[in-house]
Amino acid sequence: MTELRITRVFDAPRVLVYRAFTDPDQLAAWFGPVGWSVPRDTVEIDARPGGVERFTMVNDDDPSLTSSTNAVFVEVIENELLVGEEEFQGVVMRIRLEFLEESGGRTRLHLTQGPYPDGILGGANEGWGSSFTKLDALLAQGA
Repeated sequence: MTELRITRVFDAPRVLVYRAFTDPDQLAAWFGPVGWSVPRDTVEIDARPGGVERFTMVNDDDPSLTSSTNAVFVEVIENELLVGEEEFQGVVMRIRLEFLEESGGRTRLHLTQGPYPDGILGGANEGWGSSFTKLDALLAQGA
């Protein structure tokens, strides 16, 4: 079992980056690697301790391929921190998102997610990178 760690700087204020993760309309607009989308009607987000985050990614070429998330928030500090847990292949996986202010109105995101079963970490890293490319485009629109 391994843990994924990603640090990424976004060219947008912290409040906007945080909102992209907690607003259902925005999450549906960017989440998922290129070639996958999240239908807005599948998204439910209640960003508070004990609240849920549910959504389904759908493959653009083959809609029968889906991947669902059904997580519970365990720690939330508005505009600063999101921590959630979800059972994945019989293991409780945790994601921690830290939103840090950077100079010039930018935001540094620290993402920690795991534990991942062996062999899945590379795909998860690529998926987040591809998703973040879509998030960059959304933030550039001034979401």
